[in-house]
Amino acid sequence: MGQIKVTKAPIEGLYIIEPTVHGDNRGYFVETYNQKDMRENGLNMVFVQDNQSMSVKGVLRGLHFQKQYPQGKLVRVIRGRVFDVAVDLRAGSETYGKWFGVELTAENKKQFYISEGFAHGFLVLSDEAEFCYKVTDFYHPGDEGGLAWNDPEIGIEWPELCGTYSGSADASGYTLADGTPLNLSDKDQKWSGLQETFRF
Repeated sequence: MGQIKVTKAPIEGLYIIEPTVHGDNRGYFVETYNQKDMRENGLNMVFVQDNQSMSVKGVLRGLHFQKQYPQGKLVRVIRGRVFDVAVDLRAGSETYGKWFGVELTAENKKQFYISEGFAHGFLVLSDEAEFCYKVTDFYHPGDEGGLAWNDPEIGIEWPELCGTYSGSADASGYTLADGTPLNLSDKDQKWSGLQETFRF
């Protein structure tokens, strides 16, 4: 019953997935994951865990990656609107350090598959957002790393965000266009940029 549309992003290993929505005057039905459809589109990942989070407007989570146990992630939004971003961290990749972003909303029902080897983050643009994602490896305590969300070398263009880079990941002085303050965890304000994090 499924059928999905899979679009390759400009960076290899990133895919936008659009499921078929069956709707009528009662509401709608959608398959949010179908292994057969995925495999027919060349996506052979195996998921081991589902996660869900809720965040309020102005929250930015990221940029996170796993050091020894990288995870592929299939992400979607079931309430609200977020801008979701992946940054290529694969050594030797032609697009190393490059980013790609997509808006995920409850209405567009788009999903974003991020292969292993990327940093990931998202910015909440609605009053609240519920974020669901499937991962290809279990969570391993102590394995998380991170990058500064505003590293000028990466140059992510976060929509609706106003502020001036002060040399660190500190959220002070940044707001959304409507004045909502940018809201990051203490940990996410202490990550360094790409060059400092990955010195070879």
